[in-house]
Amino acid sequence: MSKTPPPPHRVLIMCAVDFTVRQFLLPVARALTDHGCRVTITCSRGPMFDSIRREGYDIRENPVSRSMNVVSHAAAVWRTWCLLRRERFDVVHVHTPIAALVGRIAARLAGVPVIIYTAHGFYFHPDMAGWKRALHISLERLGALCGHFIMTVSDEDRAEAIRTGIAKPDNIETIYNGIDTARFDPARFPDADRAAFRAAHGIPAEAHVVGIVGRLVREKGFIELFEAAAALRGDAPHIRVLVVGDALPSEHDAGKALIVERARALGLDTAITWAGMVDDTAPWLAAMDSFALPSYREGMPVSLLEAMGMALPCVASNIRGCREEIVNGDSGWLVPPRDAAALADRLRWILRHPAEAKQMGRQARHRVMEHFDIRRVLDHQMEIYDRLLRHRTGRGLPTAQS
Repeated sequence: MSKTPPPPHRVLIMCAVDFTVRQFLLPVARALTDHGCRVTITCSRGPMFDSIRREGYDIRENPVSRSMNVVSHAAAVWRTWCLLRRERFDVVHVHTPIAALVGRIAARLAGVPVIIYTAHGFYFHPDMAGWKRALHISLERLGALCGHFIMTVSDEDRAEAIRTGIAKPDNIETIYNGIDTARFDPARFPDADRAAFRAAHGIPAEAHVVGIVGRLVREKGFIELFEAAAALRGDAPHIRVLVVGDALPSEHDAGKALIVERARALGLDTAITWAGMVDDTAPWLAAMDSFALPSYREGMPVSLLEAMGMALPCVASNIRGCREEIVNGDSGWLVPPRDAAALADRLRWILRHPAEAKQMGRQARHRVMEHFDIRRVLDHQMEIYDRLLRHRTGRGLPTAQS
């Protein structure tokens, strides 16, 4: 008589908004499904929610406010607890700060065996007001008390979590972020296709296109990029900035209007292409000649990895995450945040040294393939899942299904 196989592990992946699901979490959901798990995703409903469901994912509404409304968060804890008690998940894997705190409290109250938090960049940073930094560290400590394990996408965050008492060394690991290097490969975009794409979007053939991909918020450094582009017009009268991204409906940063107004004040109205939100960034990256990410704060920026994967010469802020991706002067340039002059200086070097810049882009792609390929990242996450499940439930992940 054959033995009845055990039921599949049930995994809940929880975050605040569907944008996070689309941009960061579907690869791990697919990997867990390949390992025989039943995966459910919860988040607030947004413009990407239904398309994710149409792709076959079990995605459900569980609104999590990104404000500091304590009553709203208490309601989210209650809703999440009810779901967990009703459906008996083996693992709850939470993402983004507020959803992570809500989810871990609910999961601990519901007695979920394995509770994991991926920190996509801690909100606190050295330039934050002391009281505010202490508050966010305290909230991270509270969340950690309710969970079992933390994955960080930056090794600096792992070290900082240990230093500030958020985590102990044996329950936190750096997994990094990763990209599909076969998808983000410049070889997919021949020169003729690239030229046709640029022409279709009104980008002149002679333009040097500096690109940026990100949410349209102040902290991404758009204003510094526009100021740098304006300063470079003497060197490159045909310089063009390609902006891929927009503000999310849930954003509390009112910076979009300020960003657009600053571009207008600098006389860049005809020198900026606003692409908005796009489903696939790869062809837009292929249309660029260089890439900039002058952010004030990052975790481990995927947009920068994608640009490096596309062999673009890149300039980024010398902040956590970026300085783990770029080796300064070898696979890109690092400049101080909020410093438009330093950004302009590095972009000017790219303009004046095209052959060296191309070689820097090739070295950037090599670095991504060696350290940040999505398969490497997912294998590491599945190893952590298997270890935690074996320890806390007595049964690990089955072998991945082909």
